[in-house]
Amino acid sequence: MGFSTDAIHVGQEPDALTGSIVAPIYQTSTYVQPELGRDKGFDYARTNHPNRKALERTLAKLEGGTSAYVFTSGMAAIDSVFRLLRPGDHAILSDAVYGGVFRLTTQLLVQFGMEFTYVDTSCIENVKKAIKASTRMLYVETPTNPTMIVTDLAAISQIARERNLTLVVDNTFLSPYLQQPITLGADIVVHSMTKYLNGHSDCTGGAVVLTRQEHAERIYFVQRSAGAGLAPMDCFLVSRGIKTLAVRMERHNSNGMAMAKFLTSHSKVKRVIYPGLASHPQHEAAKRQQRGFGAMISFDLGSLDAARKLLNHVRICSLAESLGGVETLISHPALMTHASIPPEVRHRIGITDGLIRLSVGIEDIEDLIADLDQALAKV
Repeated sequence: MGFSTDAIHVGQEPDALTGSIVAPIYQTSTYVQPELGRDKGFDYARTNHPNRKALERTLAKLEGGTSAYVFTSGMAAIDSVFRLLRPGDHAILSDAVYGGVFRLTTQLLVQFGMEFTYVDTSCIENVKKAIKASTRMLYVETPTNPTMIVTDLAAISQIARERNLTLVVDNTFLSPYLQQPITLGADIVVHSMTKYLNGHSDCTGGAVVLTRQEHAERIYFVQRSAGAGLAPMDCFLVSRGIKTLAVRMERHNSNGMAMAKFLTSHSKVKRVIYPGLASHPQHEAAKRQQRGFGAMISFDLGSLDAARKLLNHVRICSLAESLGGVETLISHPALMTHASIPPEVRHRIGITDGLIRLSVGIEDIEDLIADLDQALAKV
């Protein structure tokens, strides 16, 4: 079946007991067992519940994986993936990863004997040079947050296969509608479901989609042992959001391109970073592996003062962290999402004080452009 059909029907079948077109929310902590040693498939909500199981089926299907597990946040999902590593293991990460991933790896996981190297993964030679005898994992954001660097997934997956490395791809910025890393060779895909999968800014959640049984068993062990599985109500909200993922992403896509073209033409914008523009250094790679270019745009106004003036004068765009909702969100990475990264590292990887990240929503594009235009007039 097609993507939209799968998004609406897989894992979202009518309730067998009542015929309800929307599955009920199983808001319970425990399940009564008919006799000792026998249950009806569920025993305790931390371990599993029907809403979680249904959502995981949907995600595995949409990403082309064999299994999926959902967590309380994107960071909880990412943390579970790094738990596949052992003390002494080494992982290579994209150097412009989300600030929370940088904080997790540099301040927490290193305490358990893991080693991490950050490189520009759009340059395959950089990746090859960073591999050592202890390397076990390649962790890629594409496009990166917020510098919008694109990694050629087919090329990097070939390296992973040749060196017997696990390739993990964060697909949050594009969703499975616009990019399916597993079809390009990835072993694991992670998502912050808070973003496009949910799409309505009303819950947090994370997902890990897997292709190997040994990985799936370990991720499930982490999920139930650490108690980070997603609750019934949040699973229901993400499942509801996924039903409209395809139509939302089409609108995000068209709005994103129109906004990028507007910003490129504005005299006060120093630089626009959007893979859909021919000027983007990895434009051709994005064309090959994506169904569209999405709605995440970064642009530089040249200084913190200029950025502050724009951000303090937007009206429709909302100054807030997060992304991927139906409403347009705008943020300042250096002081918000990536503030945990040391300034010298931010500057090296291109997160300047004048850089602004824009998550273009599905409002009327004319209104969004008018809002940015009036705010830019204050700069």
